[in-house]
Amino acid sequence: MESLARRCNPVTLLFAVLSLAALSVSGMRPAFVCNEIITRFIRDGVMVLALIIPVTAGMGLNFAIVVGAICAQVGLVLAVDYQLPGAESLLLIAAVGVTLSVILGYFIGVCLNRARGREMITTILIGFLATSIYQLVFMVGYGTIITPHNTEMMLSRGTGIRNMVDLQHFRNLLDSIWLVHLGEIEIPLFMFLVVCGMAATVKYILHTRLGKHFAAVGFRGDRVELLGLDSSRIRIMAIVLSTVIACLGHIIFIQNIGMLNVYTAHLNTDIFSCAALLAGGATVSEARVRHALIGIVLFHTLFVVSPQAGQNLFGNPALGEYFRSFVAYGTIAVALVCNLQRRGADGILNRQKDRDR
Repeated sequence: MESLARRCNPVTLLFAVLSLAALSVSGMRPAFVCNEIITRFIRDGVMVLALIIPVTAGMGLNFAIVVGAICAQVGLVLAVDYQLPGAESLLLIAAVGVTLSVILGYFIGVCLNRARGREMITTILIGFLATSIYQLVFMVGYGTIITPHNTEMMLSRGTGIRNMVDLQHFRNLLDSIWLVHLGEIEIPLFMFLVVCGMAATVKYILHTRLGKHFAAVGFRGDRVELLGLDSSRIRIMAIVLSTVIACLGHIIFIQNIGMLNVYTAHLNTDIFSCAALLAGGATVSEARVRHALIGIVLFHTLFVVSPQAGQNLFGNPALGEYFRSFVAYGTIAVALVCNLQRRGADGILNRQKDRDR
């Protein structure tokens, strides 16, 4: 019974009820909703999976996945600047993004080792700092310190990159591979398998020796030093892997969109990814691959149908838009409260067991 109660996460049940209610009110065609959910599953799936390893390592929700998204955007801007064709641009973006992700992920891990117990607020601040530096470089540095090769992407004053950049050589480069049509439903089967393959990779990592080390650090904290494990090094590895996966996830996201909003495309990737993971039943201390996959479907189903539901109920689609933002932040707040309550209950139970002994 206790195991069943833990699986029936109240946040997941709430999302399921809200999604079904909004879907029935919206009056949207099931085929359209399915196509949108499949697109968003492929677009955002890998980014959500990037959160699982840090949670397993006891570091909570890694809001610094924004840094991984920024690394991907740096590679994208360079590919557009050098005007490379599709396949070559993909290689450059992946090489630049992953390299930067490893380097910056290491420094993030070092910072979080100095902020044990306050990792989540620290990653939020790191995300803000990285965003400010990134925007400063491409708004002021490009055209002054950095010499551009593609003047069409520059502002008329010659300094700074335009807000929107067209990714004509990179748009749907991966989504167009192996398209399958089932009636009105279109499935980019290759990309669907890529997301599922990444999910299987994360699950495999968690079952390896390294994954056991992540779980040990998350469960016992600094006490793993008694077992001969270097907890600081293991935590750094968790953040590096998370940042790299987030970078790859954002590359998939941008090529699906086909346009790069240079200064804001990475914003809210952390909030929406964390909310989707929590909607699937994860907590800040426990996350599994199934939580990510379930959460993506539930969270984005509500995102797709809520504007039309707001239009039908209140005659104002903007209410649905506001509701989506409320849901994203509210999910994180509810999950944090539930997690604190669970920790308090577990602490009382452990103290009772100690008295019995």
